[in-house]
Amino acid sequence: MRNLVVLIGPTAVGKTETSFAIAEHFGCPIISADSRQMYKGMEIGTAMPTQDELARHRHYFVGQLVPGDYYSAARYEAEVLELLEKEFPNYPTMLLSGGSMMYIDAVCKGIDDIPTVDDETRTMVLEKYEREGLEKLAAELRILDPEYYNEADIKNPKRVMHALEICYMTGKTYSSFRTKEKKERPFNIIKIGLQRDREELYDRINRRVDIMIEQGLVNEVKQFSHLKEHNSLNTVGYKEIFKYLDGEWTLDFAIEKIKQNTRIYSRKQVTWYRKDSEVTWFHPSDIKGILQHIESCIE
Repeated sequence: MRNLVVLIGPTAVGKTETSFAIAEHFGCPIISADSRQMYKGMEIGTAMPTQDELARHRHYFVGQLVPGDYYSAARYEAEVLELLEKEFPNYPTMLLSGGSMMYIDAVCKGIDDIPTVDDETRTMVLEKYEREGLEKLAAELRILDPEYYNEADIKNPKRVMHALEICYMTGKTYSSFRTKEKKERPFNIIKIGLQRDREELYDRINRRVDIMIEQGLVNEVKQFSHLKEHNSLNTVGYKEIFKYLDGEWTLDFAIEKIKQNTRIYSRKQVTWYRKDSEVTWFHPSDIKGILQHIESCIE
C-alpha cells in the first residue's frame, strides 16, 4: 500500500526539523505545502529551507516560481498527485509538509472542479483591483454572489478577486461550482499535527521575525517593490515592510506588525486544523512518538 504522511502545524511550530526526522526515517523526499516557499528570492521572509538543508533532503515545490507568477491550489493538487504517482514505486511512504491550509486540503480531499480563469479575465480583475481597491470589489461580489460573500474572507484580495473572475468569465456564481465533496485518493493518508503552548509558540514567532530582520528581510523585500500588488507578495512579512519602504510606518512599527500578524495567522491555522478529526497531535520534541504512530498506521 502507498502511504502519504501529511505534517501540519502553525507557522514556527517546528515543522522543518520534524519533517527532516521523518524523511530520514523513511528515506523519502519532502513535498512542500507552503504556497510562498515556491517563489525564488523570498527565502528569508518565507523561512525557506537553507541550501544546506535542501542538499540534505530532496524537496519538491520549493523555489521553482518567480514572484508574480500565477499559481493555484488546483494546479498544486494536479502536480502533487502526478508526482506521487511517479514516486510511490520508489518510496512507498512519502511526506507532505507545510502550513498552507488550502494546498493541504487540495491534496488530501481535492478541490472543486472550478474553471481555469483565462489571462484576459485575470488581467482585467487585477487592473480593477489596482484601480478601485478591495472594498469596491467586495461590494461587487456581494451583488454577484451573496452566498459566497457571506462566508468568504472578504479582506483577502485573492479570494475576492478569484470569485469575481469566475463570475465574470462564466456568468454564474462562484458558489455554484463549490460542491465541497471529498475525493477518494488511491493512497493511505496519515496526518500528523504539531502543537505547542501558545506562549511557547508566540515566543518562537517573535524570535523568528527578529532573525529574519537580522538576515536582511528589508533588502529582500525591497527588490520586489515593483511587484508588491501581486498576490504572491501579499503575505505577512512582505506587506508590512512595503509599508515601511513607502514611508507609511517606521521600521520598528513594521517589525511589531509582522510579529502580530504572524501570531494572528497562526491562530487561523490552528482553528482550521482543529476541524480535521483525522489529525493526531504531538509536541515537536516527541519524534519517537511521531515515528511510532506513523509506523502503526502504515498499510
